[in-house]
Amino acid sequence: MPIENHSLTNEFPELREKIHELKISDSHFQKLFGAYDAVVHEVQKIENAGINTSDDYLEELRKKRLKLKDELYALLKAA
Repeated sequence: MPIENHSLTNEFPELREKIHELKISDSHFQKLFGAYDAVVHEVQKIENAGINTSDDYLEELRKKRLKLKDELYALLKAA
């Protein structure tokens, strides 16, 4: 099963320019973006390498990723 790319620009390609602008100009967006990126990489590392971890931990990471994505999307739409 192929691993999905959950990068923010892949999730919202139509907002690529706004993502770039906010990464440069908005410190709150930068912080959330960094946290989102870290969670995405952690999930990908677990899924790609087949790292043995509990289902609860992986589910927790996925929920955190979704929450951060929702927050980032709200900031993008408000910009």
